[in-house]
Amino acid sequence: MDDPVIRLTDVSREFPADPPVRALHRVSLSVAKGDYVAVVGPSGSGKSTLLNTLGLLDRPTSGSYRLDGIETTTLKDGARTRVRGSRIGFVFQAFHLLPHRTVLENVALAEVYGGDRRNRWRRAERALERVGMTHRAGFMPGRLSGGERQRAAIARALMGRPSLLLCDEPTGNLDSRNTALVLDLLDELREQGHTIVVITHEDEVSARAGRRVRITDGILTEE
Repeated sequence: MDDPVIRLTDVSREFPADPPVRALHRVSLSVAKGDYVAVVGPSGSGKSTLLNTLGLLDRPTSGSYRLDGIETTTLKDGARTRVRGSRIGFVFQAFHLLPHRTVLENVALAEVYGGDRRNRWRRAERALERVGMTHRAGFMPGRLSGGERQRAAIARALMGRPSLLLCDEPTGNLDSRNTALVLDLLDELREQGHTIVVITHEDEVSARAGRRVRITDGILTEE
C-alpha cells in the first residue's frame, strides 16, 4: 500500500512565552492521495500553525510529519526547501501575482529557481489551460477579476506537479460568483486525482470537501 501524502503523528507546536503557548497539541492526521480535506476552526484555534507545519514553513516542537513517506522533521533547512518546492503547491487568500508580469509569466516563474526549465513555458501554458485561463495568458493581473487571479494562482501552484495542493482561505477575497467558480475548479482537480487540503472558516468552502476536520485550541478532531 502506498504511503499517505500526509501523515502527522502526535505533532505539537509550542511557542516560547511565560507560560509557553501551545498552538498544536498532539495532532494526528492522515491524508491519502486524492483526498480533499477542509480544516475549519475559529480565529486563534491553530489553523495557521497547522498550515505552516503542513507547508514545511515551520517545524513542530515534537511529533512526526511524513510527506509522501519522507520524515520532514529531521531534514535540514536546504532539504526541507527542496521538498517543499517539489511536492507542495500553495494557494493563498492574497493572490501574490507580480503586477508587471503577464499571467503566463507569473505562472512560469513558479519554476524560476528549479524544475525542468527547458519546457517551462509549455508547462505554464498547459497549467493555464487546465484552469480555463489561456485566453488571459497575455494579460497583466490588474486586468483580471478576483476569480481569474485566483485561477492563475492555482495554475502557478500546479506547475511543479505537486503531491499536495495546500490552500489557505482561497476564496477569502472573492465574491459569491467567483467563489463558486474557484470551488468548481477545486472539485475538478480533486476528480483528476489531486490531493487538496483547504484551510477555511467558510461553511460554503468546507461543505465541498470530502472530509472535514476541526481544530480548536490546537486539538484536531474529525467531523
